[in-house]
Amino acid sequence: MERKDTFGVHFVLRRMPTGRCYVYARIVVNKTKCELGMKQQINPSDWNEAKGCAKSKSDELRRFNSYLEEVRAKLVRHYQQLRLGDEGINADMVKQAFLNYDKPVEQHSLMWLIGHHNEIMKTVLAPGTMKNYRTTESYLQLFIKKHYGTNDVILRKLTFEFITGFEHYVRTQPLKEHDQCTNNGAMKHMERLKKIMKWAKDNEWVDKNPFELYKLKFKHKERDFLSLEELRAIENKEFENEVLKQVKELFLFSCYTGLAFADLLSLKPENIFTANDGMKWIRTSRAKTGTPVYVPLLKQAISILSIYNQSSEYIFPVTTNQNINRGLKIISEICEIKKHLTFHLARHTFATTITLMNGVPIESISKMLGHTKLSTTMIYAKVTQSKVAMDMAMLQQKMNENE
Repeated sequence: MERKDTFGVHFVLRRMPTGRCYVYARIVVNKTKCELGMKQQINPSDWNEAKGCAKSKSDELRRFNSYLEEVRAKLVRHYQQLRLGDEGINADMVKQAFLNYDKPVEQHSLMWLIGHHNEIMKTVLAPGTMKNYRTTESYLQLFIKKHYGTNDVILRKLTFEFITGFEHYVRTQPLKEHDQCTNNGAMKHMERLKKIMKWAKDNEWVDKNPFELYKLKFKHKERDFLSLEELRAIENKEFENEVLKQVKELFLFSCYTGLAFADLLSLKPENIFTANDGMKWIRTSRAKTGTPVYVPLLKQAISILSIYNQSSEYIFPVTTNQNINRGLKIISEICEIKKHLTFHLARHTFATTITLMNGVPIESISKMLGHTKLSTTMIYAKVTQSKVAMDMAMLQQKMNENE
């Protein structure tokens, strides 16, 4: 529920026994008041008592009014900061904060933290990743406004209750109508907030991380991929439309190299080299992580490369993810493939149908995919009964030979 605090700052004159008039700021907070001396004198005839400021008769008096407005703005900021952290605020607390007496350690707020994080990380993280962080920021702004009646909360006010409340909000309140977060989508938002709070703890902006007892609850999702028959259906289909033809070629190149969409578009002629044994390789790095990637080229990939001009800056023409997805949707319908075609699916196809199902060791697959952890690649080792049957057939063959 929103708090109904009252706050005001008014400037008044106080006549001293000497006859001089000094300006004071009268601070009023929740029926409490106090006065703060400005240490400035003024002639009563130059003062507008009704407006609580100097009369604008000269440049000097106008500068004095600007000074008073600066003081007012600082008092407002101190009040707003105190309001974030304390239930009971009085006028003297605002005065002491202004004077810097008994001032507590600077209290950072959650939205300040996220803005600070995003400003620093925008030169480090990929644009797509930063877009996701900004979406999490939008969720937090709406959640805080709805449940706390303010635009921000200080970090030390974040509790386990705040974390679980935010999770429920993300699950039940979509940013766009009819676009509710899935379980794993909600967990991604929680994971991003958890990383930011750990960053705050490492920087000693909070004493305790509210995520210490919180467990992320991702649901395992099977990685979809094309079977060999589905891959052949796309390969054998000829398209007269130039856009569809190009989308098909880019998609198949990813199926035979495992390159992500961003890495494929950034591929340059110098990224292709021929080894001493005559085999052509791709030598690049992942846009997402910067991890080096080395992929030996299969003849299918080499055939696609030969279509494109190797003298231009980039091998493949620039296009957008939206155009690719639109083209893949049409291709899947024409080829009667029920799966949702994406570049992620092409990458998964390379990991399973092209390499894993043909006996390539999981360590080699991990290197070619640019994974930083083998456990990420191990997901593909669980995918098909065909692979299990193949492995057992090889085992049976070895046992027969031993006998």
